[in-house]
Amino acid sequence: MKTQESCIEREEEFTSLYRWQHWIRALSIVILTVTGFYIASPFVSPIPNSEPTNFMQALFRSWHEIFGFIMIAVVLFKSYLFVFSKRYRDEMGSIKDFINPIVWAKQIGYYLLISKHPHLKGTYNPLQFMAYIGFYILMLILIITGLILYVHVYHDGLGAILYTSMRGFEVMLGGLAWVRELHHIAMWGVILFVSVHIYMAIYNAVFGKDGSMDAIFSGMKWHKKHD
Repeated sequence: MKTQESCIEREEEFTSLYRWQHWIRALSIVILTVTGFYIASPFVSPIPNSEPTNFMQALFRSWHEIFGFIMIAVVLFKSYLFVFSKRYRDEMGSIKDFINPIVWAKQIGYYLLISKHPHLKGTYNPLQFMAYIGFYILMLILIITGLILYVHVYHDGLGAILYTSMRGFEVMLGGLAWVRELHHIAMWGVILFVSVHIYMAIYNAVFGKDGSMDAIFSGMKWHKKHD
């Protein structure tokens, strides 16, 4: 007679490198959001000083730019894993589930607590995959608009190299004022995504009972054994 424990196996879901890029990206989002809010509407006053040395706006902007480039690096790295890594080929397989209406119906039913979780061919269910597509579209908007704003502050080095191409995007987007507005709107989109992402991670951890949320910390997830 098989016990419940004998029917379940523990296997690695995420490598340490994958988990590191996830948490670096999460930290970057937090810092970029806080510093971005300050740049748009300063909420901290510098300590009074007789010398003009308390450049609080410049300090927040510098941290915003540092973590902006870290975010670009992490997004490019994660995109590379998605397209080229054999280790995470199942992520690409999520496209099949995304275009399957039967999987969509079962997945929505699962979230409504009226059906079981569908068997997936990929890593992400259709709703997750759609959310990630939206997230990376928002990331692309933030990166392009962020670089446009960057080249208007730094005219040497990388700023000089990117200036001509970013100016072309600036014209396409309707001018610098609209670029700032689009950057701000995309940020709110990311905040919404993160809020839903955390909720759904907790939901799946509670009802899925497969360690899906633990996996991003430990790398391990529970699966039923297949004979």
